[in-house]
Amino acid sequence: MAISANEYLDNFMTGLKRRNPGETEFHQACYEVASTLVPYIVTKPKYIEAQVLERLTEPDRVVIFRVSWEDDKQNIRHNRGYRVQCSNAIGPYKGGIRFHPSVTLSVLKFLAFEQTFKNSLTGLPMGGGKGGADFNPKGKSDHEVMRFCQSFMTELHRYIGDDVDVPAGDIGVGGREIGYMFGQYKRLTTRFTGVLTGKGLEYGGSKIRTEATGYGVVYFAQNMMKQAGTDMAGKKVLVSGSGNVATYAVEKATQLGGKVLTMSDSSGYIYDKDGINAEKLAFIQDLKEVRRGRIEEYAKQFKGAEFHEGRPWNVPCDVALPCATQNEINGAEAKALLKNGMKVISEGANMPSDQDAINAYIDAKVLYGPSKAANAGGVSVSGMEMSQNSARLSWSEEELQKLLLSVMKGIHERCVEYGTEGKYVNYMKGANIAGFVKVADAMLAFGVA
Repeated sequence: MAISANEYLDNFMTGLKRRNPGETEFHQACYEVASTLVPYIVTKPKYIEAQVLERLTEPDRVVIFRVSWEDDKQNIRHNRGYRVQCSNAIGPYKGGIRFHPSVTLSVLKFLAFEQTFKNSLTGLPMGGGKGGADFNPKGKSDHEVMRFCQSFMTELHRYIGDDVDVPAGDIGVGGREIGYMFGQYKRLTTRFTGVLTGKGLEYGGSKIRTEATGYGVVYFAQNMMKQAGTDMAGKKVLVSGSGNVATYAVEKATQLGGKVLTMSDSSGYIYDKDGINAEKLAFIQDLKEVRRGRIEEYAKQFKGAEFHEGRPWNVPCDVALPCATQNEINGAEAKALLKNGMKVISEGANMPSDQDAINAYIDAKVLYGPSKAANAGGVSVSGMEMSQNSARLSWSEEELQKLLLSVMKGIHERCVEYGTEGKYVNYMKGANIAGFVKVADAMLAFGVA
């Protein structure tokens, strides 16, 4: 007997919440995917009979472990470490490691689930995973960070490998942390393999990896605008965040003719009516990466710039690029963006918009690039780093730039294929279905596994 989409969705979410109590971020991510997937799935009985969606929301494996380390005052400290291996149906688990006090099992399950769809969209053979710890590297010395990373990898190395699970960086995990973890993995296993991506160029890293996520966010926005008959030139752009993703999104948007008005950190945001040019962006990079300062220093440095507490989503704009963290745009802020002229939003952070915000974008029929599609540039270049490591070679920056452009164009095309609704392209629907079909068909090929 056929089941309606609403009934299937209600049953699915009821069961999911019962099995995963209290995991609000994971529930949110699963609903966001299922709400667009279910109307498609109910027309394909093979996916229902094989319980594909239900199986995808149950990770293949979750590893939780203690990370004990010693601070500079010789105090014994400990944190909780995780690795969530969601699905390896189409390739080795692939996804970042996050060090931040907000890290919980719920957050990492949502990220691993999203990563599975994102990696599928790239067209590269990568499964989905995510890991991290509730450790805060801010305010820690290099030696403290090194000792933590070494202890973290001492436990994690049992569960990863170049053909098993290939972690990368994420919030709180940059080149320094990757270097310490890779060194410990090599020390423990005596193997030099591509077990981590985001490595330094000296020991197997890839060019443009640092820039790739931010560039990709803008490339996806540009692809959406081209589909709609416009481009980035002359557009007023809001960017949140001031890390790598935000920085290189600003750089690329400016190169394509956009005028970036804002950047932010946890203390608030700066508004520069004259636009953040290359010189000003270099100041922010030095401020955040070298001096570890607060974004409000920008307003003291450049005449006419303003610092405001809160988030930048009340500033009038044409394009919004949220590049800070999950749930940074709520329904009210989305409506403010729409009221103030926003026509394009491309997500650099993972799940930066809550469900009310997503509904507002889609109801208004603006160009909305969801994170699993728009920020896939970083993991795409990570996949290329894996290929370079396996082949024991290094590609040029020019080759990688062309590949990144090609991958982002391919993701856009797959979203259009499954998301076109008359004259409107529902990119959320397109990304979810396109990402699902590849993984689901692989799972069907394996039988009950």
